[in-house]
Amino acid sequence: MFENATRVLIILPRDLVDRARSLAGRATMSMMLPVSLQIVLRALIDEGLKRPTNPDLMANVSRQAETVRRIRTEARRRPMAPQRPHGRANRQRSRSGS
Repeated sequence: MFENATRVLIILPRDLVDRARSLAGRATMSMMLPVSLQIVLRALIDEGLKRPTNPDLMANVSRQAETVRRIRTEARRRPMAPQRPHGRANRQRSRSGS
């Protein structure tokens, strides 16, 4: 579809995804064409980037940046919990081969 595409993994709050799915459903009904969540998210990103000086957009970016900073700061302050080894526990095998 796109000649110059990059894949991105993005983690979003469930309520935001639900609202985007709702918009996709409304768009599907009104246009009589299938509109996926991916199409809606691409359109929202594209439209948002066309207005980089919009105060609402900048306020949202600022809120999210402050939230990430707060979460990271709190994570550094918490004592580290002991980590469990990944995979199976080491079991000793009998030498007899049975």
